[in-house]
Amino acid sequence: MEYYLYNVPVFVMGEAPPYVSVSEFCTAAEEVIPAALLANVDVVYIGNLRELSGRNAAYNNGAIYMTNSEPTSEDMLENFVHEVAHSLESAFGTQIYTQDLIDEFKGKRKKLFHILQAHGFNPSPVFASYTEYSPLWDKYLSDSVGYPTLLTLTMGLFASPYAATSIQEYFANGFEKYYLEEPWDLKKVSPVLFDKIETVVNV
Repeated sequence: MEYYLYNVPVFVMGEAPPYVSVSEFCTAAEEVIPAALLANVDVVYIGNLRELSGRNAAYNNGAIYMTNSEPTSEDMLENFVHEVAHSLESAFGTQIYTQDLIDEFKGKRKKLFHILQAHGFNPSPVFASYTEYSPLWDKYLSDSVGYPTLLTLTMGLFASPYAATSIQEYFANGFEKYYLEEPWDLKKVSPVLFDKIETVVNV
């Protein structure tokens, strides 16, 4: 079945989401995200898709892929807004990933490294100042530390635990919080990131 989000086609591939109305999701997304920010999104696919590789959502080459098994429309909306952020990286990457943002992210990662050590964890020193995505670091945070514990340890440091995964997820997670929660809370936690998002959305 085909829906539209602004002028972007939304295709349900196979089984329809059992818990979420796709039409209500499209309406909610239009209420949150300005149409201009979808300039790099050509199509949205919802389903049990091989492109997801176990993830809830992904962006690749103009397409946003999302699982059909999210329990609420809010979860689906979070996925969508997060991937819209990733869609903006190709156009605005040189404006987003400047040294001031890198320094802010690295500073937070170093603080997290010391917090983890203080709580009995033993993270690799390599990741204290690393910015790019690493499956090993992602697995360490999710399996060895665990996101419930990480939520407590990163409060006031990152907008959410997943933002510690890489600088790209730091941006996308902040973008998600900017649009779906209170943007001024993001400014308190990550002022440089807040300014980068303001630059992108105002362009």
